[in-house]
Amino acid sequence: MGSSMGKPTDRTVFQNAWVVDDLEAACMKWVNELGVGPFFITEYKEAFTDVRYRGQPAALNMRVALAQAGPVQIELIQPLVDQCAYRDGVPAGTVGLHHLCVWSHDFAADTACFESLGYPTVNSACLGGVSFAYFDTRPLMGCMFEIVEKNEGVVEVFAGIAAAAEGWDGSEPLRTF
Repeated sequence: MGSSMGKPTDRTVFQNAWVVDDLEAACMKWVNELGVGPFFITEYKEAFTDVRYRGQPAALNMRVALAQAGPVQIELIQPLVDQCAYRDGVPAGTVGLHHLCVWSHDFAADTACFESLGYPTVNSACLGGVSFAYFDTRPLMGCMFEIVEKNEGVVEVFAGIAAAAEGWDGSEPLRTF
């Protein structure tokens, strides 16, 4: 897909993400029940810039675990704030699929495209100069859709997570990022 259909981004989904209340417990369920891992855990507190929630300045803090399951990256997110895209999609006390993610090659054009289709930006922010945004595509697919500005540094980190999963023997299931 992509620009041949008038859409600015490569729509190859590389990540599926779930919101959870207990990050380590959720990781260990994926490890023990599905054989997915190792999970790389990071905490983001006051790490993001230009954070917006439904058009207004906001805070965005969370704990994240990333692992690779074949061609798809698995992200587990434990929100640390109540007003965010994560809690809009998955209420506290529940676990649920939150979003699918694709790379963005033209962030402004992608944002305009989703909004023109009637899918508003719920959260957007930058981390280390890399922009990302969540669009409320729940009427379309029952979950949100994320775009992340493609950046070679991020691609390299994600490749390292994928490499750790290849031939993983189950040791060190939880690692710090």
